[in-house]
Amino acid sequence: MADQDAQSPVGIEPPALPSIRWAGLPEGPAVVLLDQTRLPAEEVELLCTDVPALVRAIQTLAVRGAPLLGIAGAYGVALAAIRGDDMAEASGLLERARPTAVNLGYGVRRAAGAYWAALGRGEDAQRAAAVALAEAEALHREDAEASRRMAQYGLALLEELLPGGGHQLLTHCNSGALVSGGEGTAFAVALGAHRAGQLRRLWVDETRPLLQGARLTAYEAARNGMAYSLLTDNAAGSLFAAGEVDAVLIGADRIAADGSVANKVGSYPLAVLAKYHHVPFIVVAPTTTVDLQTPDGASIIVEQRPGQEVTELTSSRIGVGGEAGGLPVAPPRTQVYNPAFDITPPELITAIVTEEGAVSPVTGVGLAELCARSSQVTIS
Repeated sequence: MADQDAQSPVGIEPPALPSIRWAGLPEGPAVVLLDQTRLPAEEVELLCTDVPALVRAIQTLAVRGAPLLGIAGAYGVALAAIRGDDMAEASGLLERARPTAVNLGYGVRRAAGAYWAALGRGEDAQRAAAVALAEAEALHREDAEASRRMAQYGLALLEELLPGGGHQLLTHCNSGALVSGGEGTAFAVALGAHRAGQLRRLWVDETRPLLQGARLTAYEAARNGMAYSLLTDNAAGSLFAAGEVDAVLIGADRIAADGSVANKVGSYPLAVLAKYHHVPFIVVAPTTTVDLQTPDGASIIVEQRPGQEVTELTSSRIGVGGEAGGLPVAPPRTQVYNPAFDITPPELITAIVTEEGAVSPVTGVGLAELCARSSQVTIS
């Protein structure tokens, strides 16, 4: 992997998977990403030396996952500031790169706000850029700490709901170190159960059409020595019917003020199955993923992805890199419905776990009270 000597932010313990880092290279600064489109076949780092390159990485899912997108957005602002780019333009490009993940805009606004505040205090552009970078590094540290605390709260909730251990947990998409400054959100809870000797099996949905479960969650589970099994998304129902699922753990890309959760498409059907089979359905996300300005699930903008992701098997879908385009699996000109996310209403959610604790039952009042305890969320 490239440039292993590049410096990590001060105070951050490097995760097992270096999903993102800042590099002060001799030729100039860069945001360095573990290219998730190349996993699991190759661990290859992608150097983004300007904002357009980082935006491309975000849109092609080389970097993904709500908390990590927030960190990437903040580092992108710092990169633009150090380069002397148009800050308003760079911030807008980053914030619009993916519309559903609220953390991206949060990270951009936080670093940009620090930059403009420094200028307002009379600092020169160079010093203001250093302030923006320090803010990005602070967000990185905070997310790592939030990950640790979410794992603790989530594991305590599992012990309360499912005393005795031996958990069989089902997860969807990827919510581990590849989406976080630490060990993740929902996956971090399952990893905590594994380390405590309480995980019997992690059921991993493959997560169509881009196979983030098969390519990324299975990759992380294998690296951590967890007992796991991969299943097609449409096999989950038979697992519930057989009594083989004790709880569902998912992450989130945006949580509305009423507790509605946007997560990778396929999450809502799992919530329906869990409700029918009386299985706890638990969402794990930092408070930075809560958007109190979005009143309900119907107000969440759901990103629509290219139809090619469904109609073709491309090299990036099977984790071998290379150019887009590949084996057709549908007739030419097939119309495609390809939302990146779906919305799960609060009445289907057993609990939302954050670094500030858990909300159960999930209500707008309970969520607002929890967020009031966090310095990361502003309540208007």
